[in-house]
Amino acid sequence: MSESTPSNSLDRYRNLAERALAGEAPSEAEAIWILEGDDVELLPLLQAAYEPRRAAFGRKVMVHVLNNVQNGLCPEDCGYCSQNKDSAAAIRKYAMKSDEAIMAEAEAAAKAGATRYCMVLSGRGPTVERTKRIGKLVREIKENFPIEVCLSAGLMGDEHAQILKEAGLDRMNHNLNTSERRYDDITSTHTYADRVATLEAAKRNGIESCSGMIVGMGEASADIIEVAFKLRELEVPSIPVNFLIPITGNQVQNDGSLTPEHCLRALSLMRFVNPTAEIRVAGGREGHLRTMQPFALYPANSLFVEGYLTTKGDPVEETYAMIRDAGFEIDGNEFYDEIETAKSGDSQFRIPGGGDQLLKPEIAEA
Repeated sequence: MSESTPSNSLDRYRNLAERALAGEAPSEAEAIWILEGDDVELLPLLQAAYEPRRAAFGRKVMVHVLNNVQNGLCPEDCGYCSQNKDSAAAIRKYAMKSDEAIMAEAEAAAKAGATRYCMVLSGRGPTVERTKRIGKLVREIKENFPIEVCLSAGLMGDEHAQILKEAGLDRMNHNLNTSERRYDDITSTHTYADRVATLEAAKRNGIESCSGMIVGMGEASADIIEVAFKLRELEVPSIPVNFLIPITGNQVQNDGSLTPEHCLRALSLMRFVNPTAEIRVAGGREGHLRTMQPFALYPANSLFVEGYLTTKGDPVEETYAMIRDAGFEIDGNEFYDEIETAKSGDSQFRIPGGGDQLLKPEIAEA
């Protein structure tokens, strides 16, 4: 045991929490222990990660709705994505949706009470003319609905960012996905540096950046740690942590590491390294965390509802119920407040097994 390691096992978790509250990240050895330590106790770890999360966000949970504005038709070869040019996934490809369809989906997201509406376009990156069209949509959404807007549209530079900033875009997403060391293993058509440059362009032009990773692609603990610290270095305020969804036809498949505990350890590490960031439990939460999903709300303060780009997710009402049942609060918009007021006093009893019949079939009177 080193001189800096607390002697009492609970002191070790308490020490991590206190240093995170002071803005101090764990050491590399501590980060490896969080991810791999045989003696890690999950509940104390989650409680320690919850301390900086509570200090920054209280018990609030932000809710995001994705709109897959353009699907497939992509020249990139990101092996984890069902829209990449080499994927054999059975998806329907379509060009950018009409402005009317995009606005209708923004309205639906707002009326569902979501915090943020995230538009995602497949492809390497938009032209300047396409960016102007997106900017017009951002402006109209912000003018008409009480919801924040995030955009993920590939590689972009200063000219794109200036247009979007003037339109009122709240956030620009571009995930690092994995470490620089491993980047060529999952993508060959652009570089890690290209992604970092997009995040830096957003920051230079006054747009909040959003960037995270995908866990479960064959990476080592060192790669997860590298991404966590790179996001800290870039001062990224919004960090989605995805867990690889094994889509048939993709080049990259589940590496077998994604137990619920491993997912929760990764989320906790991300919180200790980035104590004031909005950390989102993102793609794959339903499939990999399973019955442990509520525990993710201790390190994370944000999630997606109604699915991801090409895969299904839990519906909004089910997710809201999970958040409330765990003792947390939805940080939604004014429509969410109206939804909650209308539902106050409703019974929260859930029929086991689903359906509307409580009695066993062999017991119920015919």
